[in-house]
Amino acid sequence: MDQATARTVESGTRTAGSASPHRDRAGWMREKLLTWRTAVRLGWAVESNWADPLLFLIYSVAKPVAAVLMLVVMLQIITDGAADPAQLGFVIVGSALWSFVVGGIAGLAISVLEDRERYRMLRYLYVLPGALPLVLLGRGTARILVAGMGAAITLMAALAVVGSPIDIATVDWPYLVPAMVIGLVAVVALGATMGAIVMQTRQDSWSYPEAVAGALFLVVGAVFPLAVLPPVAQVIGLLVPLTWWMEGVRQALMPDAATSVGGPGSVWSEATGLVAPDTAWVLGALLATTTVSTLLAIVCYRWSEHRARERGAFDQTTGS
Repeated sequence: MDQATARTVESGTRTAGSASPHRDRAGWMREKLLTWRTAVRLGWAVESNWADPLLFLIYSVAKPVAAVLMLVVMLQIITDGAADPAQLGFVIVGSALWSFVVGGIAGLAISVLEDRERYRMLRYLYVLPGALPLVLLGRGTARILVAGMGAAITLMAALAVVGSPIDIATVDWPYLVPAMVIGLVAVVALGATMGAIVMQTRQDSWSYPEAVAGALFLVVGAVFPLAVLPPVAQVIGLLVPLTWWMEGVRQALMPDAATSVGGPGSVWSEATGLVAPDTAWVLGALLATTTVSTLLAIVCYRWSEHRARERGAFDQTTGS
């Protein structure tokens, strides 16, 4: 082989090896990030395409604000106006955080149903290598962002109306940041599990995410402590990461806030002998339950995807 031929072969080898800019690890990560970002933009467009941005913003904020203000009025009526700022703060923070839960659980599940039943694009997403999980995650992220916007404004508006028990100077930021991050991972894990479930159901499962969120609302200490529930329900609540997430965020925002996990008559206090969990307890329990929930979500999603492929569910639309 002469030198010219060798150079031609070498040049062809380099060209073939660099045909795709995503063959190296950094390029692969960029490709996945681009897919996720595109899915987030798509999810935002789907969520807001029925109105101009201002009207969409008003709607996204008005709904959670009205819900939390109704809870505050109910609490004032029940206590005959004797509810103190700490009690009101307990309800307001729990209600604001619950917006993330509803958005996260519904986001991935509704995305599966919309892409399968309404837009009929799920089959095409599935045949793209690795695209379906990222697209569903991106669509779910868009819903969480909308929920986060509503939660932040809800928190500020409600606390401004009833008087804020939160002092920025006393907020435990090193506690709040990891609690929020781990809690949002738990929300996404629960949403992925819900998405795996609706992958196996019919078109009439549009209301399943809200039903699951409503059931969890009762056992995670969102607006009342677990101590008021039966022992079995308390144990279930302690196994859900959302319980520890709300406990951690409340403790970080309001160091003197009442505990939603411990207290007189609670299963947790009887088992540990402590009145309320400290920072290490909360973060440890939150991390452990989130890890278990994430692993279960991965297993459920992979099983559901495999079963849907075997049954040809990606190519079908169902009737109610």
